[in-house]
Amino acid sequence: MIIAPSILSADFANLGRDIQTVVHAGAQWIHVDVMDGVFVPNITIGPLVVKAVRKVTTAFLDCHLMVVDPERYLDDFIRSGADGITVHVEATRHLQRALASIREKGLKSGVSLNPSTPLETIKYCLADIDLLLIMSVNPGFGGQAFIKAVFPKIQEAKTMIEGYPIQLQVDGGVSKDNIAKLAQMGVDNVVAGSSVFMTADPGKTIKEMFDLVSSSLR
Repeated sequence: MIIAPSILSADFANLGRDIQTVVHAGAQWIHVDVMDGVFVPNITIGPLVVKAVRKVTTAFLDCHLMVVDPERYLDDFIRSGADGITVHVEATRHLQRALASIREKGLKSGVSLNPSTPLETIKYCLADIDLLLIMSVNPGFGGQAFIKAVFPKIQEAKTMIEGYPIQLQVDGGVSKDNIAKLAQMGVDNVVAGSSVFMTADPGKTIKEMFDLVSSSLR
């Protein structure tokens, strides 16, 4: 399983240090939550922060655009050093075009669905998707509790993408309490923010999460 710590919950005064801590502990990806205050009720960061993060790590930069009309910003994030860009099905009017554009520029293309958005909305775009992100909280703020009603949706998503080279990612409320269950369900990739960076030792927390995943799959 890939663990992608979300810098939304990191200490921005010491962002480089926090990123290096979790990467040295084994985190393979760094998740960047981009919010515009329109699609979600919060404003966070943009391409300049991604560019700064790129300077301090070679880890995969997973940029999650929670913004209206994300197509307008793809080139900015690509130039800043993103490795993958995820857009929301609810926020773009031309999903297939956006996904194809991300791929054409050499990045991993991702699509995200809010908890109440049905999987049916992406069924005609599966050939253009590298990463399917199932939100297990309503996006906008870190530190929310995992919505347990999403578990069946995760299982349905795993069935839907069978036969396609698509990673299944879950974001929202992922912690040491549920990461083992997600691994057993076949989730390939999880985003963890406050459950990592808000602990006394984020590096130790990452290692404990990996241990829980390994134990659950034996």
